[in-house]
Amino acid sequence: MLTRVKPTRSFPDELLSRYRQQGDLPADAAIATVADTAGREGIGKLMQWLADTSNFSTAQQPEPIQQFFANYARLPDWADPDRMKRGMAFFKKHAGLIGISLGTYALPYTYLGADGVQLLWLTERIKNDTARRLQETGEWVFAVNDVKNWIDTSPKAILYTLKIRLIHAGARWFGLQSGRWNMAWGMPVNQEDMAGTNLSFSYIVLRGLRKLGVSRTEREEEDYLHHINVVSWLNGVTDDLIAHNLREAYHLDRAISKRQFRASEAGAGLVKSLLNAIANVAGGSSGSPESVRNLAAGQMRFFLGNEYADALNLPNVPVEQRLASTVTRLSIFQRLIPAAPTI
Repeated sequence: MLTRVKPTRSFPDELLSRYRQQGDLPADAAIATVADTAGREGIGKLMQWLADTSNFSTAQQPEPIQQFFANYARLPDWADPDRMKRGMAFFKKHAGLIGISLGTYALPYTYLGADGVQLLWLTERIKNDTARRLQETGEWVFAVNDVKNWIDTSPKAILYTLKIRLIHAGARWFGLQSGRWNMAWGMPVNQEDMAGTNLSFSYIVLRGLRKLGVSRTEREEEDYLHHINVVSWLNGVTDDLIAHNLREAYHLDRAISKRQFRASEAGAGLVKSLLNAIANVAGGSSGSPESVRNLAAGQMRFFLGNEYADALNLPNVPVEQRLASTVTRLSIFQRLIPAAPTI
């Protein structure tokens, strides 16, 4: 039986400020070694392999990359396989609504982190090729929530996630090399932002399901949180910033949002690109992209509330907003790309 009052850690500014200047030391070291020996061209070649979701063999990769996979292709000591299975069963049961919560709540929620989204804005791919970028993330989300991807001797879910982890390290390397990165924003893809992204996949999704009135038990929520925490540990998030129960998740989310959430050109621009992508993908088949765009904006405002929605410059579409809580099972929303940012 789950306890009614759970223990919780505090997440003070001093702790979060320290981790804001830290990336992912093992992954960064692997990328740096490749850069030292093969230069920018070597990093580019590596990134091509990392983006290939059909090839998980490290045999042709540089030795530091092989060693990285050998060291980290494992579960953390605290992982509970039974809880992970139950968490994945919860995902499967509510996959459609989780997709909506990810795409129209968790994703724009992370765009409120004004400093963290700067890398997405600078790299431009997410705003110029939004639909494809979200599709890639959605494919990973479904892969790590599929039980069969965890049962092999070399589980695809683990290898896939380690690839994403190295992509983040590569993005961090390119960001620092670009000459455009302002360290006042923190390290690119830093631990605080990674922890916030972890919460967007887990706690914020659960909060979205609550807003939608989805029936669930405390154990289901805690098991889903546990499973996503395992994935996030594989993705390089430090244990210090992994919330191991819902109470900790609440406190960590509040601490990060108070520090980082504010209006920014980058956040508003990324939300605009997201709405356009939804309109093009879901509206193309319905014949009314603008209606779909407004309905998605209303759904986001329903989830986020007016203060956060206004900070992201979301259109104020009150008719669609009133409908948002009742239209989530319409077919156009089942085709929304189920994705949250991997930064």
